[in-house]
Amino acid sequence: MIVLGAILVGAIIGAGLAHKRGGKMLDKLQYGAGFGIALGILGLFITVFLNRAY
Repeated sequence: MIVLGAILVGAIIGAGLAHKRGGKMLDKLQYGAGFGIALGILGLFITVFLNRAY
């Protein structure tokens, strides 16, 4: 669940950042995808760490 939440939060942050910079729809999609992937990977590492710790 952490991974899915991180992907969603990353996509929202990325799209918001592209919107703030005056980007078009494709810019928003690209930023959203990029941030979503990055935070999804971070969430995956957090999930693995928590599963090994407990």
